[in-house]
Amino acid sequence: MKDTPAPPAGPLITGSEIAQLAGVTRAAVSNWRRRYDDFPAPAGGGAHSPLFDLAEVQAWLNRQRKGQAVSLDVRLWQALRGVYGDNMIGALVDVAGLLVERETPAGLPADAVRLARELSDSTDAAEVVSALAERFTDSVRRAGSDQVTSPRIVRAVRHFVGEVPFDATLFDPACGIGNLLLAVGPERGPTRRGQESDTRSARFAQLRADLTGRTGVAVAGGDSLRDDRWPELRADLVVCDPPVSEPDWGREDLLLDARWEFGIPSRAEGELAWLQHAYAHTAPGGRVLMVMPASVAYRKAGRRIRAELVRRGTLTQVTALPSGTAASHALPVHLWHLRRPRTPGDAVTAVRMVDLTAGDPDGSLEPEPGRLTEVPLIDLLDDVVDLTPGRHVEESHRDYAAEYHSLRRELTEQVRLLAELLPALAAGPGSLDGPTVSVADLARAGLVEYGDPEPVSVSEQLDTDYLQGFLRSAANTRRSTSTSGTFRVDGKGARISQMDIVGQRRYGAAFRALQEFEERARRVAVLSQDVAVLARDGLGRGALAPES
Repeated sequence: MKDTPAPPAGPLITGSEIAQLAGVTRAAVSNWRRRYDDFPAPAGGGAHSPLFDLAEVQAWLNRQRKGQAVSLDVRLWQALRGVYGDNMIGALVDVAGLLVERETPAGLPADAVRLARELSDSTDAAEVVSALAERFTDSVRRAGSDQVTSPRIVRAVRHFVGEVPFDATLFDPACGIGNLLLAVGPERGPTRRGQESDTRSARFAQLRADLTGRTGVAVAGGDSLRDDRWPELRADLVVCDPPVSEPDWGREDLLLDARWEFGIPSRAEGELAWLQHAYAHTAPGGRVLMVMPASVAYRKAGRRIRAELVRRGTLTQVTALPSGTAASHALPVHLWHLRRPRTPGDAVTAVRMVDLTAGDPDGSLEPEPGRLTEVPLIDLLDDVVDLTPGRHVEESHRDYAAEYHSLRRELTEQVRLLAELLPALAAGPGSLDGPTVSVADLARAGLVEYGDPEPVSVSEQLDTDYLQGFLRSAANTRRSTSTSGTFRVDGKGARISQMDIVGQRRYGAAFRALQEFEERARRVAVLSQDVAVLARDGLGRGALAPES
């Protein structure tokens, strides 16, 4: 039996905190852990979030004199920013080109050349480029841009992709600088193909792959939708975080394209064009994991395409990721999982809905009990075809029987009370043709004030319920109804019968009971509608059944 190590006496820190302490990126810390056998072993935490003893880390940094590498790393980034400004992709391409091809690009300043070479000599070229890519990704995230795929989305896609075979073919049709394409699957073995409309990003992704020793990687430049550079490619796995800020994806030029197997997307539904492009590049049995804005799950313009994806059994899962997963906003994003059936009988019969929106974007990606459900295809094919996971997860865990019995009991009680509210009324004199007085005269006499919405009595000589009851009578309603058919109290024209205070209170009590009766009746109507809808839905879903 192994001895349990004693707990550390000092504080523990994360890998990110080590990076901050040393002034380097998280990628550099990961590289140190792989390259240096004497790097401190984890003193706590788990496999995915290890914790290290602060004193051990500080001692190791001092021995390795990593402070010098820190300053070089920061100085290189600052030197590039000062020359390239917002064109940091161009800076990354030039540095990567320098380290791969050993030729100095024309635009790269001399101090940046010196710093890059010095850094690569003290570590290696792959670490330099990985560190620059991580700094660039972080700067884009802080600027609120969706120019590159955020580390949180990369983490989520890797999680849901799972194990990737050594001989698999991977494809990313909008690969950017290669964050997703290079992160999914084992580093060695798979064939990777990518395309990116920004030729600078495409070149950097290729250089990045070459520097990190990944073989079988080829990244082409060009717009994937308008100029597909891999028309014959059929991949085992397609991953994509498509651009969402482009207003025109090329619909007018691509109306007759064979890729629109599920329908021609509208101009506003570019994400569904990218989805079908990715699906067109899957081999039989191949999968697609596509990052999608949450609104694509329910927008009216995409209903027909969503219906076809569901009807044909190609959509297997929709995962709603936690808020804050995307780099540029806090809104939730979805992962759509598609699979091309090998045979017609291989299609799915239900779509798995996973709702992680309440979770921590850096926390576990395993759904808690009650946050996933399998929805039969027929239940999705309604007039909306809403694929929002939260909606279906909530409905699947709804206790129809308990809710129905609760509503039924409440409705029964409300109906009983409704009958009791009706006042006992006897035959009247036939008419109240005696003297009347206008509300305007009562107000001038100081007996009435105009309230909101109706006048109220401010005198013991006049009962408010009596006053308001007569204001709602048929005669005053006709007098107070405008030509548009709307009702408003006419303070000048409304008239009430004159009566002593005892008679007023007797009538007022009846009017008050009728008012309560009407309010209760409206509540009964709402409850009746709710219980009927619930019962019909529960019977249709099999959650309720007639008593035998």
